[in-house]
Amino acid sequence: MPNLRLLSLLSLAVSANLSAADQLTVISYGGASKAAQVTAFYRPFEASTGKKLIAGEWNGEMAKLKAMVLTNSVSWDVLDIEDNDLSRGCEEGLFEELDYDRLQIKEPLVAGAKSECGVAIFVWSNVLAYNADKLATAPTGWKDFWDLKKFPGKRSLRKSARGSLEFALMADGVPPSEVYQVLSTPAGVDRAFAKLDEIKPSIQWWEAGAQPPQYLIAGDVVMSSAYNGRIHAAKTSGANLKIVWNGNLYQFDTWAIPKGTPNLDSAYEFISFTMRPEQQKLYTEQMAYGPANTAAVGMLNKDLASELPTAPENMKNALQMDVAFWTDHGEALEERFIAWSSRR
Repeated sequence: MPNLRLLSLLSLAVSANLSAADQLTVISYGGASKAAQVTAFYRPFEASTGKKLIAGEWNGEMAKLKAMVLTNSVSWDVLDIEDNDLSRGCEEGLFEELDYDRLQIKEPLVAGAKSECGVAIFVWSNVLAYNADKLATAPTGWKDFWDLKKFPGKRSLRKSARGSLEFALMADGVPPSEVYQVLSTPAGVDRAFAKLDEIKPSIQWWEAGAQPPQYLIAGDVVMSSAYNGRIHAAKTSGANLKIVWNGNLYQFDTWAIPKGTPNLDSAYEFISFTMRPEQQKLYTEQMAYGPANTAAVGMLNKDLASELPTAPENMKNALQMDVAFWTDHGEALEERFIAWSSRR
């Protein structure tokens, strides 16, 4: 009997290990981007490997991730994370250092896509958007966003120092190429907040990516900063929303592997699968973000390709988010922004 009991326990342990190895937990930001990932990455990966994928969501709660890693209780295997948070987490030892030989990505990636702890999935932009049915005159950039006389009414910005400060400086005449040089000085930070003061009573803040198109369609605001993919999705649903690419702020979403995941091999397998040009093409067709794998661009419809952040015309006066700047200064600037935004 004892031997039978031991065999039974061993059988259960083996079964549990096999079960864990046959499933993978992937965490994304949810919404339309997650829906696109389900179509382009999750379901095809399950069909190709026979492994079960558990799809979770987060909103950038780095404290939760840190607690998992520090207590050796990691339950997330792959994480979709913005590049600025990735940089901070990598410095804190929250992610595995990626072995690119192990990923075996065979096609060239966009410049800047590879980092120590993450690889870019796609390129996205925070753009100026408006409802063409509501505005008789089209805005041309952030200077118009700040023009309350020519464009009266509410406007919307993401409730964060990131983006708001860059847009404020561009509205104040700073060229995109000089924004971070100016913002790196105390006088430049003061200048950005002073510019935000000019429209503060007219700002309706947004925190979730789905909100800007909702605000624009409802007529709650006349203009809004917004994720380009969200605006494209609303357009394909029939809304007459337009994007102003001048002064767009672009960055990467990346795949990262939380330190201590019990499913490291499967995590690598999943990331490698999603970086194939065929899967990248499928994602971009669902969500209009630029594919990180450049081989996917030639597979896309030309009209769609022209509406991506990576289109040459859209990159002409664009600004890439300076990850190093926000890693160094983000905490202090966000604290100041929170205090500023809470004052009437």
